[in-house]
Amino acid sequence: MARSPKSKSGPAGPLTASRRSQNSAERGQTGSRRRLSPIDREKSIAAAAVAFFAERGFEGQTRELASILGITQPLLYRYFPSKEALIERVYQDVFVGRWDPFWEETIKDRSVPLETRLTKFYVSYANVILTPEWVRLFMFAGLKNLDFNARYLNFLRDRVFESVVEELRTHFDRPSIRDVPASNIEIEIVWSIHSSIFYLGVREFIYRLPPDGNIKDIIQAKIQTLLGGVATVLPPAEHAT
Repeated sequence: MARSPKSKSGPAGPLTASRRSQNSAERGQTGSRRRLSPIDREKSIAAAAVAFFAERGFEGQTRELASILGITQPLLYRYFPSKEALIERVYQDVFVGRWDPFWEETIKDRSVPLETRLTKFYVSYANVILTPEWVRLFMFAGLKNLDFNARYLNFLRDRVFESVVEELRTHFDRPSIRDVPASNIEIEIVWSIHSSIFYLGVREFIYRLPPDGNIKDIIQAKIQTLLGGVATVLPPAEHAT
């Protein structure tokens, strides 16, 4: 008689392995699990989901996630009624929850030179996104055709891209975007800065080829390059009011 196949979890990667170690540490000497409050249990599941999906991709199964957490799958579903709800929580925690509204103020603070402002913003932003979880989740979302990427990039356009275009125009004495809307080329130029910074994370956490040099120095050089050439794609100064 043939044996029925046993469910077998895949090998834990560095992200999920650390989660397993943390869960083991929560067990008492008798082997029983420390009881968590509902709020703490929900946070624990959400945090584990971030590491799990970053490691395995969004094809990862909630049954395996529950096993990593040392809980049953039905208990997991008491807090997140579907895998989709859990994935949405991951998006909110990683891509929305880590956004710092102060960045928007930094970009617009004209009491500070533009190069300094942009460098400060992008260095701080890089400190948030250049992590294995952030980079891998963003890549996996695109491969899975989730809407994370489009939603986040629309969020960036509203919060950052047009503000940067406005500050570039002011710096070069060009018309405000209120008078001449930002062109597709201008948005693409700003987008290319974001993309080049994100790519530093791709090199390190996807290709395992970390960039040489200090991240701050690399970003400052990118901003200097931007300011050295962007004037050619801005609206002519004679259109300024």
